[in-house]
Amino acid sequence: MPRRGARLPVNAEGGSHRPGELGAELASPLVFTVEQRDALRERVLRLAEEDDRVVAGAAVGSLAVGDGDRFSDLDLTFGIADHVAVTEVLDDWTTTLIDELGALQLADLVHDPTIYRVFLLPDALQFDLSMTPAGHFRPAGPRFRLLFGETAAGEPEVPSQPGGLFIPTPAVAADIFGWGVIYALHARACIERGRVWQAEHYVGAVRDHALSLACLRRGLTAVQARGYDDLPPDTLAGFDGTCAGSVQPDALRAALSASVRALLHEGAEAGLAHAVVVAERLSPLH
Repeated sequence: MPRRGARLPVNAEGGSHRPGELGAELASPLVFTVEQRDALRERVLRLAEEDDRVVAGAAVGSLAVGDGDRFSDLDLTFGIADHVAVTEVLDDWTTTLIDELGALQLADLVHDPTIYRVFLLPDALQFDLSMTPAGHFRPAGPRFRLLFGETAAGEPEVPSQPGGLFIPTPAVAADIFGWGVIYALHARACIERGRVWQAEHYVGAVRDHALSLACLRRGLTAVQARGYDDLPPDTLAGFDGTCAGSVQPDALRAALSASVRALLHEGAEAGLAHAVVVAERLSPLH
C-alpha cells in the first residue's frame, strides 16, 4: 500500500543545525537525551563485537557525517557473514533489544538483500537497524561511515535516484500503525528544526495512517484514501484538528498532537498489544 514518504524516512534532517542552535527546542517537551542515544549506540556495538556472525559495521544517516542534533535518531548497519541468514541475526538481536532495553519493533523494510528494522525505545528514541550479507555490504549513499570490518569489493551501490516516492506498506494493522509512529517522530523533529513543509508532509502521513487503520478495521478500502469518505461520521469526528491549516510551528504541533491521538486510538481499537506502550512513549507528542 503506497503511503506518504520517500525511502526509509530515517533522519529527516537536511538542515545545517548543530546541537545548541535549535531555539525551537524549548517549545516542546524533551524526549530522549543525547546520552541515552550514545549509550544505545555503545550497547549495539558491543552486540556486534560479541557476535562472530557480524563481520562489519557502519554508522549511517546524520550521525555518520557529524554530530547530528538533539533530535537525531540512531542508525547503524552491519554486514553479516555470507554463510549466515541475515534474518537469523536480526531476530536474535531483536530479542536482546526487547529483553534488555524494552525496545518495540515498529516496522520492517526489505530492500533486497538488506533488511531494515525500526525500533522505538523508551523516551521516544528511534533506532534504525539494518543488516546485509557481507558480499553486498557497501555504502547505499554518502552518509556512511565504516566503524569496523570492510566493505565488499566493487562499486558502491548508490542508487541513481533518491528512492521511490512512496514506501510500500502492506495493508496490515501492525505495519500501518508502526509506520504512523515513525512518521510522527519525524514530524516532531522537522517542526523543531524549522523544516515546516517537510513537517506538514509527515503530519499528513500520521493522519493518513490513522485513517487507513480506521478503514481496515471496518472492512473499507485502506489504500490511497479510497475508503476515507465512507467512514462513519463519529469516526471522522475523531480526526478534527488533524489538518494543520498552515505551516506555522504552533499549527503544526497542534495538528501533530491530534493526528497522534487519532493514530493511538485506532491502534488500540485494532487490538495491537503494544499500542498502550507506544502511547506512553509518545506522550510528549499528544
